[in-house]
Amino acid sequence: MKKVIILSLVISFVMGNPLTARSGLLNKVTNPVNNELPGKQDNVKQEPEPACASDQATVAMDLSGKLQIDYEELAISILSDGRILAKHTGADEYYVAKDGVTSGPYKSGDPQIADFVQKDTDDVSEAAFLAKYKPYITKSGEKYLITFAGKKYGPYAKIDNFTVSRSKDKFAAMATETVIVTEDQGKKMEEAMKNAKTDQERMDLAMQYAQQMSETMNQGGGPESTQAKLITNIPNAKYDLLKSAGGTLNGNLKYDDILVYAYDKIIDLQMKVVLTLKPESIGAKDLFVNTNNTKYAFYNYGALTFSDNTSLAELFSPQLVKVDGKVFIAYLYYSPKKNAIMQHKIPF
Repeated sequence: MKKVIILSLVISFVMGNPLTARSGLLNKVTNPVNNELPGKQDNVKQEPEPACASDQATVAMDLSGKLQIDYEELAISILSDGRILAKHTGADEYYVAKDGVTSGPYKSGDPQIADFVQKDTDDVSEAAFLAKYKPYITKSGEKYLITFAGKKYGPYAKIDNFTVSRSKDKFAAMATETVIVTEDQGKKMEEAMKNAKTDQERMDLAMQYAQQMSETMNQGGGPESTQAKLITNIPNAKYDLLKSAGGTLNGNLKYDDILVYAYDKIIDLQMKVVLTLKPESIGAKDLFVNTNNTKYAFYNYGALTFSDNTSLAELFSPQLVKVDGKVFIAYLYYSPKKNAIMQHKIPF
C-alpha cells in the first residue's frame, strides 16, 4: 500500500511541475535527439529563414555534414574565386568549401588557407609593396616595372593606386617616371642640414641640393616626368588626376572594368561621370556598379541596398561574379532550415 501511495505522489509531483519534467526526467529523452542536430541543441523551435533567402539559392557549405559545428561558432570569409573559409572560433580548425564541397580541417599555417590570411595593411615597406602586387610589379634597378599580359610598362620611380579588374584582363595605376628626391635622399639632406654649423654652410648645402634636383628633373624628361600619370592597358583611357576632382582607381566596383571612386561620384577612365551616389551609400563597406552603368548597390551591416531603394537583409559577403558570360551579385546567408551556408546570385 505504501508503494502505491509513494508512486502516486511522484506522478502527481511530475504532472504538476512541467518545468521540472522538461529539465529533469524528460530531458533524458530529448537531449539525445537534439544532439543529432548540430547547432540546434538550444533551439527546440526551428528558426525562420532570413529575409534574403531564395528558393533558387544553392548550398555553399553544408554544416550538418562534415563540419558538425554550430553556425554561431564559425567565422566565415570568401575569396573572389568563390572559395569559402569557415574558422571554428576558439579552436585551431579551418574548413574550405568550393562549389558546395568542403575540405578540412586545416591548422594555422597550412598552405590550403594561405590565400585567406589577411595581409598587414600597415606595412609600407618596399618588400610588402612588391609582395602585395606580385607578379605584376617588380624592381628593376632603382625603379619599378609593371608586367601585365606579357607586356612591360616603365620603368617608374613610383607607382601608386595599382588595381586590376575582377575579370583579370585590365589594370590601371598612377605612376611617376621621376622622383626628384627619394625618401633616403631626403633623410640624408635633412640630417646634413641639421648638422650644419653655420648659416653659410646651410646655404651652401641648399644650393647644392637645388642643383642636384634640377639635374635629376632634366635627366628624367623635365617637369612633366615628376607628375603622376595614368598607366593602363585600357584603350582610349585619359584620366588626369590633376584635371579631375581626385578619386581612387578601383577594380572592384565593376566586374569587367576599372572605374574611379571620387567620394559621391563614379567616374570612368574617359573622365565621364557615370553615376552620382546617394548620401546614404557614401563610405559603404562595399559598392557595386552594374554592367551598363545604370545602377549600383551598396552593402552595410548585413543589408544590400540598390539605387532603386530595394533592399535585402540578413546576408553577408556580397561580391560580383560572372557565370556563362553574365554578371551577378552573389551573396551568402545562413539557412536554419537546411543548416547550411547558402549562396544566391542576382543578375546585375
